[in-house]
Amino acid sequence: MTAPLTADAHEYGLAGDGTADDRPALQELVDVLGDATAEDGRPRTVRVPAGRYVIRNEPVLWRSGVSLVGAGRGATCFALSNPGAPALPVPLAWFTTAQHGAGPDRHIADVTFAHFEIDGLGVATEEYEVLAKGLGLQYVLRGRFSDLYVHDTAATGFGCDFLQDTVVEGVLAERCGRQDPGEEMGGAGIGIGVGGWGPVERLAVTDCTARGNGTNGIFLELQQDDWVPPRGIRITACHTEDNRYGISDWGADGLLVTGCSMLGNHVAGFDVSAQGTTSVGGRGGLVTGCVIDGNAGDGIALGNTPGPYGFHGNRVSNNGRYGYWEHNLAGGDQEPATDIVLESNDIHDNALDGVRVDAPLHEPAIVGNRIRGNGRRAAARTAGGGEGVRCGPLSLTDARADWLPGGHRGKELTVGGGPGGAEVTAVVTDNTATRLTLAPVRPGAGTAWPDGTPAPGTAYRLPDSPAPRAGLTAAAAVTHPYVQGNRVRDDGHPRTQIHAVWIADEATWTGGRVSGNDFSGNGSASTRFDSAPTGGRWRDNAG
Repeated sequence: MTAPLTADAHEYGLAGDGTADDRPALQELVDVLGDATAEDGRPRTVRVPAGRYVIRNEPVLWRSGVSLVGAGRGATCFALSNPGAPALPVPLAWFTTAQHGAGPDRHIADVTFAHFEIDGLGVATEEYEVLAKGLGLQYVLRGRFSDLYVHDTAATGFGCDFLQDTVVEGVLAERCGRQDPGEEMGGAGIGIGVGGWGPVERLAVTDCTARGNGTNGIFLELQQDDWVPPRGIRITACHTEDNRYGISDWGADGLLVTGCSMLGNHVAGFDVSAQGTTSVGGRGGLVTGCVIDGNAGDGIALGNTPGPYGFHGNRVSNNGRYGYWEHNLAGGDQEPATDIVLESNDIHDNALDGVRVDAPLHEPAIVGNRIRGNGRRAAARTAGGGEGVRCGPLSLTDARADWLPGGHRGKELTVGGGPGGAEVTAVVTDNTATRLTLAPVRPGAGTAWPDGTPAPGTAYRLPDSPAPRAGLTAAAAVTHPYVQGNRVRDDGHPRTQIHAVWIADEATWTGGRVSGNDFSGNGSASTRFDSAPTGGRWRDNAG
């Protein structure tokens, strides 16, 4: 009998009662439909009614042309577990190069995964295992992943690589990478390996949310260092929050990131660097119309890239260190980044410099930006304890304090250390006159304290603030810059952005043009040249 084009999972033995192991029945059904598709070329669909379907001890080896469609998030749930195989990862579906010989000529094609939930809380491996994902497919052609809720996986939630002519839309990934301490590969909400299809991979990631994941919210990673970084990838209208990194480009070319929000991530909102498996940073990308706000570290962290890269029309604000930080990590590309463009961005109220250059730039263009009111980390060192001091899961309050609002943003708070009490630290994300708001101890956590909330009256201290803090700081070699039409000032009370432009002693600033900028109204002198610029033209700058 010919396999149907659409199969009801219950009719083929899946129970969905939350107790029975549904993996064998699902594997058998996928094989039957996969064989039929291979024979007649007509893709099939498994319809999965509402229920909780247990996938125990082994993943399902997926087949080309077989789609999996549920009744909706929360209605159809696949619960992953490995009680009988603690050393083995158990994604819902997998098909990989290492395990199954996947490649451009042996791929999964014409599949849809839609309208269901993956609960990974039941999988715990003896050691961190990068394959303990929610979905783990490689080399997918003409795929669609839509309306999925993936949560609490041991490694990456949506961990599919080499996606050609594919759409990933409406995926919600929460608390994935729970076994990743932040230093292992994977551990993201949505992690996509790239480069397997050659110089162009046509992929759209749209309307996805990644929150509280162990490493990245969304990241792209070149998988072999001798591959060409691929073009054709777009990330649109996505939200990343409370991850270590919001969105990361670790090896694409010409990545388009548009209309996304990157909020409250622990290290950076948007990151380009050599942190991926091949130590290859992205290049040629454009980030436009995004809100990059309130991250505990930097708003934008860019490095290990030859360039170009462009940031246009973004709001970069209230971050705990720099608004934009140019820097290189060891082990990656160290050549000067060429043609970095910052245009028409609103960079304001960041804790330290609005724009900080700690790695060489060649021919950067910084045009038409409003770089204002940065250097918010302006409060002096302080300490306290005793009456009026109370700690909450994500806060410390001192009723007797009178702090500069925002003045401790990004500082490391130290609590305890008295007789019989060990010191613990937490990162301040913001403060009022009497209350510090703290970052969770790790993404997805509900507390800043690893060993319980400190007792009332516990002693605390906060360090001093660094100075100077500028709108634009160069602390590396900058050659032939074009800086025009920017408003770099501070209208706050007090003014915390000390200078509009600071060229530090270790910097060189050579050639280029600096013209038509408004450098007036900062806390001290408009410019500070510990190393004098050479060549080029500075003219018509107010202040």
